[in-house]
Amino acid sequence: MPKESFTLEEATRKLEGYCAYQERCHQEVVTKLQGMGMIPLAIDTIVSHLIKENYLNEERFAKSFARGKFNIKKWGKKRIVAELKVRDISKYNIQSALNEIDDNQYLKTFEALAKKRLEQIKDKDIQKKKKKLADYLLYRGWEPNLVYDKVNELIS
Repeated sequence: MPKESFTLEEATRKLEGYCAYQERCHQEVVTKLQGMGMIPLAIDTIVSHLIKENYLNEERFAKSFARGKFNIKKWGKKRIVAELKVRDISKYNIQSALNEIDDNQYLKTFEALAKKRLEQIKDKDIQKKKKKLADYLLYRGWEPNLVYDKVNELIS
């Protein structure tokens, strides 16, 4: 079955919609264009058009990503940074994204998440309970110093 082919104009319109629907990073857009069978020159042309017309903005993407993952998924800063690095976001934009997270809100969210998770752990063994809570919080990307202090505070 032959792959659908797109003219430069069609691909540009399609990607404008793709970027308007939600914030995207450059890597996602390039991958999408490659999947559409576009040649490298066309990809570069379309990406520069999207940047010029403000459909594509990595700083805006990074900020939106960080806010969303923190507010909705309750991820810690380490996990957010790791995920942004996977998407080839610059150090400057990663730092800018982390500044979107209020420090007081960050600690309140961490506290609430730790307490909620502790209530869900049914283990009677204190060491197993500590390990399960710590593993959960570390997996979510919270800083180890925060995690171990909180685990020792909540389980003694």
